Amino acid sequence: MSTQQKKSKYEIDMCNGSILDKLISFSIPLMLSGILQLLFNAVDIIVVGRFTGSEALAAVGSTTALINVFVNFFIGISLGSNVLAARFYAAGKDKEMSETVHTAITLALISGIVMGIVGVVSAKGALQLMDTPDNVLDLSTLYMRIYFVGMPFFMLYNYGAAILRAVGDTKRPLMFLIVSGATNVVLNLILVIRFHLGVAGVAIATVISQGISCVLVLRCLYYSEGSYQLRFSKLGMKARYVKQIFQVGVPAGIQSTIINFSNVLLQSSVNSFGSVAMAGYTAANNILGFLYVSVNSITQACMSFTSQNYGVRKFKRMDRILLECLGLTVTVSLIFGGGSYLFGSELMHIYTKSADVVACGTDIMLYTTVTYFLCGIMDLFPGALRGMGHSAVPMILSVVGTVGTRIVWIYWVFPQHRALDFLFISYPVSWILTIVMQVICFYFVRKRVHGKD
Repeated sequence: MSTQQKKSKYEIDMCNGSILDKLISFSIPLMLSGILQLLFNAVDIIVVGRFTGSEALAAVGSTTALINVFVNFFIGISLGSNVLAARFYAAGKDKEMSETVHTAITLALISGIVMGIVGVVSAKGALQLMDTPDNVLDLSTLYMRIYFVGMPFFMLYNYGAAILRAVGDTKRPLMFLIVSGATNVVLNLILVIRFHLGVAGVAIATVISQGISCVLVLRCLYYSEGSYQLRFSKLGMKARYVKQIFQVGVPAGIQSTIINFSNVLLQSSVNSFGSVAMAGYTAANNILGFLYVSVNSITQACMSFTSQNYGVRKFKRMDRILLECLGLTVTVSLIFGGGSYLFGSELMHIYTKSADVVACGTDIMLYTTVTYFLCGIMDLFPGALRGMGHSAVPMILSVVGTVGTRIVWIYWVFPQHRALDFLFISYPVSWILTIVMQVICFYFVRKRVHGKD
């Protein structure tokens, strides 16, 4: 099969014709995949919240930000694997493509084992540093340790899926997540309701479901006929591919890790209000996660479309892409975000029966989901900048704008007005300040790029 045939079968022509319908076609599979991955944690906290209690709910939820700090750096690096594999695949460089695949899978396996060991060993100490209350500390530690046992499965799936998406295959990773997600639901219900394993039950279910998705994606790569075929005898890391993967992926990983570190600081502030506030934040934050993946899929589309058009010097089309993405982001954010708040009480009742937790979570959502269109706009400009080859700039701006603002807010502003709702005003404030910086930067980069035309 020729490269052109492969492209016509799997890919979208991002450089010609209409834009909006192609953006939607590109975004929806990513959106659905992200939502399904979130369902792992969502089902955990729903089941444990309804059938074990609010302390168990708080225990599971209090680990989320900390787990993200541990894993998101390596998930960011998987973006480098995706970009490098896509580059070689499009160029028809089969040898380089195969070596990239085997380097990426080896990197995923090693990083998964390392993260598993680090997570198990440091779980309790890290949770104590976050001021996790004593009444949930042991449960949180247990959940986190079991979760990290499955880290090699988690890493292998994400890197394997990144390779499949690099060659235009978004359908099979989505199907694998449907299978593993359904397994997670069934196992949660059996282990928690039938065997009364509580927090341990939902953690075990998550590890098993991640193992299933890992096996499915590796099996898919193994039986592939193309240049991305996986052979375990060829596993190993070649320095030149590791270097190129890191050049693309490390800035994204650093940005994600530092932003999640600011969320850990926020979690510590929430913890100081007790287990009811922790449970409310857990549920509200999980709902926000679904909103994030929906909007982030548009950001990913913006980056890919901009990158291809930058490569063929269609600079005016890049402007149209950004405008279409802005309209799509604001529309999706307002519909999903506004809807989440309007039906906040009903959504919160999915997670918990406690009226106090529901009220607390709904209050938090006013400041996070309703204003989420600001976060969508904030992320779009870095997406466009990365598409033009400026990967370090959005990292710096995001860290300074988002993380810097929240640190200042948590340590200097919040102590003067100790109230839970005041704490979460830091979300829209940090988004607005970051937008201003990124728009200014984008203006100068765009001016320089158009000057080349």
